[in-house]
Formats: sequence, structure tokens, C-alpha cells
Amino acid sequence: MSQSICVINAHPDPGEGHFVSALADAYAQSAEAAGHAVSRIRVADIPLDLMHSAEEFATPPSEPVRNAQEKIQAADHVVLVFPLWLGMVPARLKAFIEQVGRNAFFLDTSGDSNKWPEQKMKGKSARLIVTMGMPGFAYGLIFGGHSLKGLAQGVFGMSGFKPVRRTVFGGVEAAGDKGRARMLARIKKWGSQAK
Repeated sequence: MSQSICVINAHPDPGEGHFVSALADAYAQSAEAAGHAVSRIRVADIPLDLMHSAEEFATPPSEPVRNAQEKIQAADHVVLVFPLWLGMVPARLKAFIEQVGRNAFFLDTSGDSNKWPEQKMKGKSARLIVTMGMPGFAYGLIFGGHSLKGLAQGVFGMSGFKPVRRTVFGGVEAAGDKGRARMLARIKKWGSQAK
């Protein structure tokens, strides 16, 4: 069955040649070839300010961020690809998530304070893909995979995405061309399946 997919390239550098971009492109192209409708967001291209207050968070965002919200809202499945920086998501990705979350986009907390906030992303699924220089097992074993876990549970899961699949591509530089080709092949398979 054809799905609507939003692929988010969250590398903060607008330059070319990043493996994150290659992964995002491979997923999007494979999904389109399989007949899925694909929209794209490049976080590096969106002007982003840092959030300063709860009052600001409750107001509508800028037009470029509203465009991103519309693409996410229209999607059945969201794919987020990003690099691990200093054991965390890059600051620009964090700013993007905060800006997109404005005006009760992910969660509506305006109802009964004794009830769980309304999950605005129910009915959507997601795949989070993180790349890193360290081996993937080290990220999970030594660092507990906290940044990916926080993103999966604290943003995507909490706002209603289900399932939220997590993929760690570790040792990207050390993998060489053959290793990276295998990673891209996995991505292409998921893209064709909208998973």
C-alpha cells in the first residue's frame, strides 16, 4: 500500500558529501521508486532561533517551520536521519524539534491537567537513524543510547508516533566504502517498504 513519507535530513551542515545526506537520499529515492509519495526537509536550510520561554513555545512558528510542520502533518511515516555529535543530537536538530513543536503541534496540553496531553501524531510511524564514528555497540553499552532513546520516547513516542523504529549506524568512517554500501542497501530496502 502506498504511503506518504516525510524524510528529514537533520545534518546541520548545508554542505555536500555527508553520509547522513546519502542515507536520506537513498531512503527517499527508494520510497519514490516503490510508489510512495515523499516530501523532504533539510534542517540546514531552515532559519532557526533558539527557544526562550514557554510563552514563545505556545505561539505559532515562522513560515519555514510551518512548512515543515505541514510536511510532517501530511505524512503517514516520518524518517529522521542525523549524526551523533558529542554523544547527543546536534544543537540545530534540537532547535528544529523545539520550533516544530510550537503551538501544540506534537502535544496539546490545553485540556484537563489530570489527563494525558492529546497526542497529535497518532496514526503515524517513524524511523530514527543516527550515524556516528564510534561503534554502535559502544554507543548503546557505554552511553546507554540516551540521546536516541530520549528522542524516540520523549518526542516521537510521547506525541503518538507508533511504532518508532531506531537504527544506529556506528563506525561509519571505519566501515569503508563496502560497509557504507551495506548500510545504504538496508536503507533502500526500508524505503521501498516505507518502514
